Amino acid sequence: MDFEMSNHEEHDVCTDFQVDLSAMVDGEADETAAGRAMVHMEACTCCRGFFDDVRSQVRLHKDVASPDRLFARIAMLTGSELSAKVEGIELVHRLATVFYQLGKAYVLASIDPGYREKVFETAVSVGDTQTRGRGFVDGVLLDGKTRTGGLDWKRARAMLNGKLEKIESPLEKGRRLLEEAISTDPSHEEAHLYLAFLHGHEGKRLTAAEEYRRIFQTAMNPANRGHAAIQLGRLHSSEKNYRKAIACWRWVTISGLADEDDRFFVARFNLGMVYALTRNRTRSLGYFRALLDRHPDRASEVAELFARSPRLREAIDAQPGFAESLVATVPELFALPGVMLPGDAVLSDDASSESRGRESADGPEES
Repeated sequence: MDFEMSNHEEHDVCTDFQVDLSAMVDGEADETAAGRAMVHMEACTCCRGFFDDVRSQVRLHKDVASPDRLFARIAMLTGSELSAKVEGIELVHRLATVFYQLGKAYVLASIDPGYREKVFETAVSVGDTQTRGRGFVDGVLLDGKTRTGGLDWKRARAMLNGKLEKIESPLEKGRRLLEEAISTDPSHEEAHLYLAFLHGHEGKRLTAAEEYRRIFQTAMNPANRGHAAIQLGRLHSSEKNYRKAIACWRWVTISGLADEDDRFFVARFNLGMVYALTRNRTRSLGYFRALLDRHPDRASEVAELFARSPRLREAIDAQPGFAESLVATVPELFALPGVMLPGDAVLSDDASSESRGRESADGPEES
């Protein structure tokens, strides 16, 4: 699904699981795919119900050659073989996460030293994470699992030791580690996101945009879909393709993600900003009001975003009466210490008390 062209919700059943289940039904799934499907069903009630329905259909339809083969195959995976597969999947993902966390830390340290880009969770300490990563890999090797999950764990140990130290540029270290995370576990969504972020920073906008779209369309974690939408919207906005930027950010609000996960408050700020840039004052004011109503604890961060957005301030000042309307709509924002009033606007006591009593329903409709 392309969220730039459609607002339809994706199907409840996870796409990757459908593929694995189809292969199992056809007898074409290898042990890894079958194990992955079984692990997924343990965590996803929707897909477990879908599987039960499919199994019932197999029993009912006479034209299915031998449904017992499918059930026997699943039964075989419930013992020690399944345990080994599950352990392998978990170990591989843990190793990929070590590479991802290190890669992210190096990337942010290189291009965003102040860590102002709050895309994901706080960056980890490089030294501590590298030490823990070595200890984790050493533990796997000591258990004799040198090829667990189809990986060369000795090579992974070398990557966390000598090979990494030979790379002088912190940014290049970050790139290599993110690529290693994806090579280790191609389904590691966060590693894909940060590599796309790095591509965007380096001016490879088309590559970054393609990766963000792919992540949005395939990610199983809603938060990762949201991060991809936010970042893709920023790429479109920087190219003044505001229609596509609005489509990206409105998906975050319409889907409910911005309300379920407060980190996505920035979607409403971005919408308020882009409507100001396109001279749609009513929608801009509505989004800024909804922003503070729905995310009151983010007021200081919103003020910081205003301070870091000279284009927004210029757009407001260029439209007669906009500054005064903005202050009347969100007076509590400009009452914060260190926040400059736009243009010649004046904060009145009447406007402040009146605005605080408004309900969030005054914001723009999200439909």
